[in-house]
Amino acid sequence: MSDLLKCPQCDSAFTYHDGTLFVCPECGHEWSGEAETSSDADEPAARDANGNPLADGDTVTVIKDLKLKGGSDVVKVGTKVKNIRLVDGDHDIDCKVPGFGPMKLKSEFVKKA
Repeated sequence: MSDLLKCPQCDSAFTYHDGTLFVCPECGHEWSGEAETSSDADEPAARDANGNPLADGDTVTVIKDLKLKGGSDVVKVGTKVKNIRLVDGDHDIDCKVPGFGPMKLKSEFVKKA
């Protein structure tokens, strides 16, 4: 049972092979072993507002006025941010915004330049 794949939905180790598909008895999810694992490995970490994949070092443009917490400053629409770094978490872009300094942005508020 150790050579079987974990369920991609609930991460259960109690899966079994039912001839053509793998089955999870805990959540009822069925999948073909190779198709699911290869698509998960190729999935990019973050996508911009248009669905384009982002990578470390990309240049992005802000698509919405972003109010900064704790002040009255606003990052304006059209601000270009160079050399982004992708990180895990809610705010998945770590960067330096010109005129504001280091900050974290959500990928849903930027587009690839």
